[in-house]
Amino acid sequence: MTPLAINIRKDFSICLYGFSGVAAGQDWAGTGKALMNRLWQEIRAKQLPNTGLNIWVYEEGNQLFTGVELITPPPAGSPLESKTVSLPKYAYFKHIGPYTELKTAYEAAHEECKKVGVRARLPYVEIYGHLTDDPSRLETELLWSIP
Repeated sequence: MTPLAINIRKDFSICLYGFSGVAAGQDWAGTGKALMNRLWQEIRAKQLPNTGLNIWVYEEGNQLFTGVELITPPPAGSPLESKTVSLPKYAYFKHIGPYTELKTAYEAAHEECKKVGVRARLPYVEIYGHLTDDPSRLETELLWSIP
C-alpha cells in the first residue's frame, strides 16, 4: 500500500451513468459488484462509448451509485440512471495496490484527515483506474467531500 498524504482540492464535478442501490447490511463490495455487472451488461449490449473507469459514489442511507462517464449520453429509453457529482472542496488520496487493501487505505485516509483537522463527509467517491495484471499497480482515487 502506498503511504497516504492528505491533499485538499477544489471543484471536482463529473456526470456519470450507472445504477444505484442500497448496501444492505453495509455490504458495499457485494452491492457494488452487482450494480457494476448490471452496468457493464448494458454498456456492452448497447456498445456505449465510455472512459472505462468505474466510479462508485457512497451517499447517506447506505446508498451506493456505480457508474462510468459516457462519451455521449445513452439513447432514449436506456435504464441507466444519470448522476452528477459535485464536490466544491474535497480531500483526495490515491491508493496504489490491490483492491483487497482498500479498506486499510480508507481507514488510514480517515486517520490522516483527523490528524490535520479535516472533517470528511459524504458523498465519498472511489475512482478505479484501468485494470492491470499486476495488483500492486492498481490505482484507486479516494475523494471525500469536506466543508
